[in-house]
Amino acid sequence: MKLLSGKTALVTGATRGIGKGIALKLAQQGANVAFTFVSSVEKAKIFEDELTALGIKAKAYQSNASEFAEAEKIVDAVVKEFGTIDILVNNAGITRDNLMMRMTEQMWDEVMDTNLKSAFALCKAVMRPMMKAKAGSIINITSVVGITGNAGQVNYAASKAGMIGLTKSVAKELGSRNIRCNAIAPGFIETEMTEALSPETRAEWTKGIALKRGGSPEDVANTVLYLSSELSSYVSGQTINVCGGMVM
Repeated sequence: MKLLSGKTALVTGATRGIGKGIALKLAQQGANVAFTFVSSVEKAKIFEDELTALGIKAKAYQSNASEFAEAEKIVDAVVKEFGTIDILVNNAGITRDNLMMRMTEQMWDEVMDTNLKSAFALCKAVMRPMMKAKAGSIINITSVVGITGNAGQVNYAASKAGMIGLTKSVAKELGSRNIRCNAIAPGFIETEMTEALSPETRAEWTKGIALKRGGSPEDVANTVLYLSSELSSYVSGQTINVCGGMVM
């Protein structure tokens, strides 16, 4: 018996990197998967077919969930198509890095809207179907940068720290309805984005990691699977670092 048979998950930003690894892992464990993407229709369709080939139902939705009306529209569409939403994974995120003295208002707003406002909007939108079902698991993908801070990333660090506060508050508000909310803080994860870094930069990052290597999207996905399933039925309001010992 697969851990998530009969469940439906909504994963944001799932056509590459960590989000793609999460959606794939949930589908492999029997969950039907709805996922969002921003621009590449072709890439989304290819991934939708890849998930469907695993024997589950999958559907891609083009969306900018930082808009409240858009978030509600996506959730309504998923519930109509799949019947319910049991798992929400707020993974969508961007960076607009610069030192604070050079950071523009637009760079701040874009990161806060995509990373934090979209998570709030979707948490709010899934409340109704989850409360109706008297069950649900919300998982917010934050970052170790939201815990430690990082020079050149005040916008990103603030958005990810905000997600941790959001997670704890949602857990307290919805716990009595049997809805759990947790966060995962990845460290240095090997994705398409990190492949663009120079060998020197990658070496500098791994120096500060106890395991002396980067992680994989599957490392994060395995933790999402745990928090999505009944294995974590008494875990809520927590932030789990998946960072190889970068932060202790």
